[in-house]
Amino acid sequence: MKRFMLVGIILLTAVTQLPGASFYPLKLEDSTAVYLTPDQFPVHPDGKADDSAAIQQAINKVQEATEQGVVFIPSGRYRLNRTLFVWPGIRLIGYGPTRPVFVLPDNTPGFQQGPAYMVFFAGFRPGTLPPRFQELMMSRYPGGHPPPTPGTVPPTFVPDANPGTFYTALSNINFEIGKGDPGAVAVRFHVAQHCYLAHMDFHLGSGLAAIEEVGNEAEDLHFYGGQYGIITGRPSPGWQFTLIDSVFDGQQQAAIKEHEAGLTLIHVEFRNVPEAISIDAGHPDELWAKDTRFENISGAAITISEGRNANTEINLEDSVCHQVPVFAKLRQSGRQMMAKGETYRVSVFSHGLTMPHLGARAEFKTAYEASALEKMPAPRPPAIRPLPAQNTWVNLKSLGAKGDGKTDDTAAIQKAINEHRVLYIPSGHYIVTGTVTLRPDTVLIGLHPSTTQFDILDSTPAFQGPGAPKPLLEAPRGGNNIVTGIGLYTGGINSRAVGALWMAGEDSLMDDVRFLGGHGTYFPDHQRVNPYNNTHTADPDLNRRWDAQYPSLWITNGGGGTFANIWTPDTFAQAGVYISDTETPGHIYELSAEHHVRNEVKLDRVSNWDIYALQTEEERGESPFALPLEIVSSHNITIANFFAYRVISSYQPFPYAVRVSDSSGIKFRNVHVYSNSKVPFDNSVFDQTHRFDVRPLEFAWLDITGNPPEKLQPIVPPVIEPGAKLKKLASGFFNISGAAVDGAGNLYFVDAHWQRIYRWSPRTSQVSIVRDNPLEPANLAFDKAGDLMVVSYAGKGTVYWFRPGTPELEVKVLKPEPAAPRAGMTAVLASDYWLFRAGMTDTITAKKPYQYVSPDHTTFIPAGENFVTGVTAWGTKTGAVLTAYGLQKATPGQTVYVTDAYQEKTYTALVNPDGSLSGLRLFAEQGGTSVTQDREGNVYVAAGEVLVFNHSGEQMGTIEVPERPVNVVFGGSDGRTLFILTRRSLYSIPTRTGGMEIPGGPAR
Repeated sequence: MKRFMLVGIILLTAVTQLPGASFYPLKLEDSTAVYLTPDQFPVHPDGKADDSAAIQQAINKVQEATEQGVVFIPSGRYRLNRTLFVWPGIRLIGYGPTRPVFVLPDNTPGFQQGPAYMVFFAGFRPGTLPPRFQELMMSRYPGGHPPPTPGTVPPTFVPDANPGTFYTALSNINFEIGKGDPGAVAVRFHVAQHCYLAHMDFHLGSGLAAIEEVGNEAEDLHFYGGQYGIITGRPSPGWQFTLIDSVFDGQQQAAIKEHEAGLTLIHVEFRNVPEAISIDAGHPDELWAKDTRFENISGAAITISEGRNANTEINLEDSVCHQVPVFAKLRQSGRQMMAKGETYRVSVFSHGLTMPHLGARAEFKTAYEASALEKMPAPRPPAIRPLPAQNTWVNLKSLGAKGDGKTDDTAAIQKAINEHRVLYIPSGHYIVTGTVTLRPDTVLIGLHPSTTQFDILDSTPAFQGPGAPKPLLEAPRGGNNIVTGIGLYTGGINSRAVGALWMAGEDSLMDDVRFLGGHGTYFPDHQRVNPYNNTHTADPDLNRRWDAQYPSLWITNGGGGTFANIWTPDTFAQAGVYISDTETPGHIYELSAEHHVRNEVKLDRVSNWDIYALQTEEERGESPFALPLEIVSSHNITIANFFAYRVISSYQPFPYAVRVSDSSGIKFRNVHVYSNSKVPFDNSVFDQTHRFDVRPLEFAWLDITGNPPEKLQPIVPPVIEPGAKLKKLASGFFNISGAAVDGAGNLYFVDAHWQRIYRWSPRTSQVSIVRDNPLEPANLAFDKAGDLMVVSYAGKGTVYWFRPGTPELEVKVLKPEPAAPRAGMTAVLASDYWLFRAGMTDTITAKKPYQYVSPDHTTFIPAGENFVTGVTAWGTKTGAVLTAYGLQKATPGQTVYVTDAYQEKTYTALVNPDGSLSGLRLFAEQGGTSVTQDREGNVYVAAGEVLVFNHSGEQMGTIEVPERPVNVVFGGSDGRTLFILTRRSLYSIPTRTGGMEIPGGPAR
């Protein structure tokens, strides 16, 4: 009874949020904020005079004073004649009886050709970088003068928001675009974690779109008119974009035009548009939608592209439709899922690579479960509950808390909680020395989780251990608490600390909360924390030990509720989120859990939870052994739009992204496991109970029922020698690849971590070390004379060679030569690429300006500028001859195959005289880490298993391997042995025909 009484109190005092109503009708006092008022800035909020310069001054003032913070904008109409730049960490928040409106007048110069931006989220403010970074950035442009950024009005150089753009936001501000501005876009939003748009109406008029490019999260947006509501590609970090409680109405082309956005829609409505969601031709997406409404859609509600590609992962649950004749359309095939009446419900729509249970063969399937309705059901309540009426808020600083980063505010905060239900927390670092305990109805409201923090200083006595967990913040069992817009920091030397111990009930809410520590953390003096020592192996202070605290967010003891826009990358915590011992329903929307040593997220004895748009990232230093998601003894769990990423510099293999044990009713919808390193996770999911690996890294549907996996007979391709069995030849390696075969059929390969080159001899059936020198070998190739060329990670553009069997003292370095046609010579090319975006195939066919010619002048390796000059991305070299899992030989005029594990595609191409490729065309909608071909034109792709295709691109069967294959190559004395390299082991299997032969060279 007490619980229901508390719900009633909350509901009676909550604001009934109507579209366009001001979310903050009263002024919010914050001594560190900037207020856009006429007494401070030359602003005239009547919509007549140009206010662009005044608003920019206010934004600049925050950047100059504190780098991060809030600009408060009172009610009014603010005319914009040029682009506003919002610098990282700055939030523009409207307040007053009506929402402030940014107005673009009719026929504003510069907004006729699009895109042209009213507001531009920037990566940094030009001129504010430290000198060495400024010099590095300017060196990328001819003469040190970067060109204007497209879309800025007037044309100006300002760097776009990027994967390091955190905390920026717009809230409670409307936009209006006038007539004659067909290129206008209200907001460019190419941001990363903890950035958002909220409580905004876009009246687009003649404009192109409300938002171009998206990032992180948005909620309570209403889009009216215009050509499009949202136009976007992939978010800048590659994570998902989540849109909640929003409405599209009356766009002329489509509500959302997108590709690769990781689009996650929760309680979103589409009305009066030709298309609701249109995925661009030639592109996939991972689309998850729950509780959507479609009304009066003249074309297809959803248009799906790349329908046979594993990256196309489409799932919708609980959609209702009225006057929607076509629910979904597959662009290439033209197949349509038609209406089930004028009004109908779609309980399930799914398209993509599907596994209905463990052990099922992954197949492309479309599921469409729809039924007629007599009428449209009433709209469901918002996913994000409203805040209490603002006149009930009490300013924490008015009650004695200092927030100065020095004073112990524990007693003042606890007294305020004990005496007031709703607390508004202005910017500040509030030092606490004990647990802050919430009452069952406590509401804490901040507006910026980086500048509004509850902090435990290092070595605070109450949090020292060993001992039982002690939370910084504790929400009581069954509570109806709301915590929003604050950061929680437990320091680095507090072994008993838990950021938040959450036992509140189903109606509770945590939104826009940052668990500080690690990347993106700022000290009270506004200096950004450096999370690493000079080798990225520990914190700069060795007393601040990674993995030394309890979880950051621990939901337990019947806890539940809604958790939206949460970022938890604290390396000191054992997990970002730990959910245990609860059957209370919970919902997570857009959670970034990163950089932990052990687990990002763990569920233990949990039921009735949905986790949508979970993103994990494993760093080289702290996370080489981190398990992103563990599910133990849990039931009725949905994981949708899960992205698991390992950074480009990763070197440590890890077997799986998810481990499940003793669990049932686990639904995976849209799983995206990837890395631009050579060590993505070997498997997506591991069922520990049944010791079963799920090998596909991209799929739309998997149910773990708790039953044993189905046992399927493999489809053995006819290329295998009759009766032949796969044989393990050797094991115990760290991470092998880079295979090459000499003229006698001996296999050579590299274990890059140990800087070793190995040889497997078919004659002796033994593996031996050929070279064990610190020369960082990566890939190998032989010339016709038997010299071994070694592509090395060391130095800049290093290719060295030696003759196997000669003393280790004999190592010679090849010099790069200008590219030229090499008549009669053999080219050595990358067999695989990692293309981060669809449409990047120009990377494969790009001319290479350099070549490394073998000592006998029979063989050459084309190389790009990035390899020769040692260019790095995020500190890692990226030349194709380095990043490939193996190299292949080809002669001019020959057809070769190249494969792409990220885009899940394999291509054919012709080799040109200079070793470049042309005539690229799609061969198969499956891609992997290595490819080779036999004498009959059959193609072998290492993609989870070894997939075998005939010359027409039809899959003939699969060679199943106990471990994930990474590199395949033909060798042996007769060239008929297919060698299969996994990370730790070497396998072989005899074939009927043998590898493609290079004229005058060894069998391949």
